[in-house]
Amino acid sequence: MKAIIAVIMMLASAAAHGQVLKCVSNDGKVEYANQCPPGTIEQRTTIFSKGAGAAPSRAPQSKSLAEQDAAFKKRLTEKEEERQKEEKKVAETAQKRYACDSARAYLKALQDGQRITRTDPKTGERIYLEDAEYPKEVARAQLAVDQNCQ
Repeated sequence: MKAIIAVIMMLASAAAHGQVLKCVSNDGKVEYANQCPPGTIEQRTTIFSKGAGAAPSRAPQSKSLAEQDAAFKKRLTEKEEERQKEEKKVAETAQKRYACDSARAYLKALQDGQRITRTDPKTGERIYLEDAEYPKEVARAQLAVDQNCQ
């Protein structure tokens, strides 16, 4: 099977290699074709394909290895600083989101009339918020929502 494919490929390449003729008319016009039209003189030509050419010469190194190493280290430190800034920004965003969610939950609890407790700093006992203190606490919670949820 492989031999048949190889023979077909060789025949296809031979057919593609066809002959090209240079045809010169009585007026001096030159045409290139497989067959010359009547009234023209036929001249055989060979077409040579140009190679890939010379490989582009390497540009001389303008920087020493120490300079290249310093530039590389500088790029690394810049990337590290950028990564740290991005991490800090993500952490701050998460912190703000948490503070906003907490403030909203506390405000909703106050508005729904849930009993809110605090710890007495002197005795350590739980103290329930008085009904008279609710409007002040709602205003304070609303201020916290406004500050944290921008």
